[in-house]
Amino acid sequence: MTKNETLKSWIEQYSKPLLKRAVYVLSDRIEAEDIVQEVFIAAFSSYDSFEGKSKPLTWLNTILNNKVADFYRKKYKSEPEIRLDHFFDETGSWKNNDVLNDWDASNKETELLDNDDFNKTLEDCLEDLPSRWKIPMKMYYLQEKKAPEVSQELNISTTNLWKILQRSRMQLRECLDFNWFAKS
Repeated sequence: MTKNETLKSWIEQYSKPLLKRAVYVLSDRIEAEDIVQEVFIAAFSSYDSFEGKSKPLTWLNTILNNKVADFYRKKYKSEPEIRLDHFFDETGSWKNNDVLNDWDASNKETELLDNDDFNKTLEDCLEDLPSRWKIPMKMYYLQEKKAPEVSQELNISTTNLWKILQRSRMQLRECLDFNWFAKS
């Protein structure tokens, strides 16, 4: 089978699983489609380096992960400053100390994660985060990358990453409190 025939076969076989993964990680179908196209372009360019020691989908997923990391790295560096005035007043004190208290979800975490409406609300709240917070959140929690890896890819310190994740969780919590739990 020629290089072109093989790649055509891979596109037919693996476009859907790659797109599904890309949409999950990026939460944007248009961006995901672009990334998957880039994956196949990269696969075509480096086809000769594919030794067949792994399945083609494994190799393509590795390319996808690298493309997603490049996407987030580029997007992360291009975003302007993040405003914290939503949480802190002029003196740097918390505006609302409730975010520091334990969150009572009535031990229904499993029930909530099986609820499509809750998942939609969670996804909307995640998308409302500033890009500089959303990107590390997705890399750490959705892509399940380790903190040092996320820090290295985004060129930030691990301490900064932990602070970003903490602030992101607080904003997600407030969004969910308002958009889900207050309505329950």
